Amino acid sequence: MSMQRFAVELKRRTVGIAVRLAGGFVFYASDKAFEEMDGRTFARAREIERQLKKIAKRKELERRQFQANPRFA
Repeated sequence: MSMQRFAVELKRRTVGIAVRLAGGFVFYASDKAFEEMDGRTFARAREIERQLKKIAKRKELERRQFQANPRFA
């Protein structure tokens, strides 16, 4: 079986690659914002997308909270 690789994008920006293996897809992050997903295996490519969106949303909320109440500024 040849290895299939796919660029993974979020909001028109490449954030990593997914490598198809037996049993699913392994995600390799190219964007530091998603390094917590680096090396994880997902059963379906759609799961990668969902997790990326979840992390992006969390990081955006954290950024907004920090801007509203900067503790170390």
